[in-house]
Amino acid sequence: MARIRSALLSLVAVTALAVAPQQALAAPPKPVPSTAAAVPEQPSTPSPCAPTFRGTSIDQRLTSLFTNYGNDNSRLDDWTGADGTYSVRLPNGREVWVFSDTFLGRVNPDGSRPPVVEEGGTTVFLNNSFAVERDGRLRTIHDGTEAKPTAVMKPRDKNHWFWAGDATLAGGLLEVTYQEYERFGPGAWDWRWHRNVVARFPQGRLQRPVSVHDLPSGHGVAWASAVLKDGGHTYVYGVEDLGGTKYMHLARVKGQSLLGDWEFRTADGAWSRDEADSARLMAGVANEYSVSKVGDGYVLITHDTTEALSAKIVAYASCSPTGPFTGKQVVYTTPETNGNVFTYNAHAHPAIEGDGLVVSYNVNSFVNTDHYRDVSIYRPRFLNVKFG
Repeated sequence: MARIRSALLSLVAVTALAVAPQQALAAPPKPVPSTAAAVPEQPSTPSPCAPTFRGTSIDQRLTSLFTNYGNDNSRLDDWTGADGTYSVRLPNGREVWVFSDTFLGRVNPDGSRPPVVEEGGTTVFLNNSFAVERDGRLRTIHDGTEAKPTAVMKPRDKNHWFWAGDATLAGGLLEVTYQEYERFGPGAWDWRWHRNVVARFPQGRLQRPVSVHDLPSGHGVAWASAVLKDGGHTYVYGVEDLGGTKYMHLARVKGQSLLGDWEFRTADGAWSRDEADSARLMAGVANEYSVSKVGDGYVLITHDTTEALSAKIVAYASCSPTGPFTGKQVVYTTPETNGNVFTYNAHAHPAIEGDGLVVSYNVNSFVNTDHYRDVSIYRPRFLNVKFG
């Protein structure tokens, strides 16, 4: 269920994930007061390492790939829509797509989908899944059986669930970060973020993890909105979500694996082993964003959360993976944003070939039945953002 707040009700937007029925055990909308703190702007002066923005176009290959796959009814336990949309390239050339809330099942001839099982329909709703791309073909990965699919990252009980963060490869294993959420009461808004974990999957068997490990979770930061390997370290970007205001935090681990010793970026630009020292480095990022090496610099891609329910995807740049990220510029305005429909959580996929930096974003609706009426709403879109 999307964590969304209607501006018409004097609420402000926060993370938006899949809108699904409460019976499916996903989270319902949760209010945030309109008095949330104002978001301070980053310095407008461009970084000296900032690449020149050359324009943005639709990535037709990836958009068509997921459209055609989602509409294909040759199997009825596979993907018809999802959000999250992280990716990792495996050494054998396969691409693993990491999704959070996911619909599995049939697409009707008119482009609609049946309601979810919990509402008496046939569509299966999972809080996380994978899709594997190889040679332009996709295959859905879930646990359970074809008749009764289950999430690859199973919840501990009916009051908990996992949404995916970014992922990386380490020691031959796929390490995927997840945020666990929990329901703590009977009320519609009685749910909260609980902890961060990393699950380790063998590359040849992605149906379930071989191990799950706790990540730092003691100070309200959801790790990891983004992961970047650079200069002998793995940088882990997080978000402190206060509703109307979202702050970037940064940690790093030496080497490839997220199971190493974490260090946290402090307000004075140092590193500390104590998560309590993790500083708010900038505001205005979304719950999912990315930092990618482009040319001589680093480009941060995010939906603009300085505006409620913004349709703007923006880029910042820095000479370092630690920032500061400056020179905010709009690189795309999502055309889907209209009425009930909104977009969110844009981030880049630097390992995927495209005519520029490949960027995905998610599409959703405030009205749950929209996802039944039109399957195309709840699918990722793909862009090529060109820099020179």
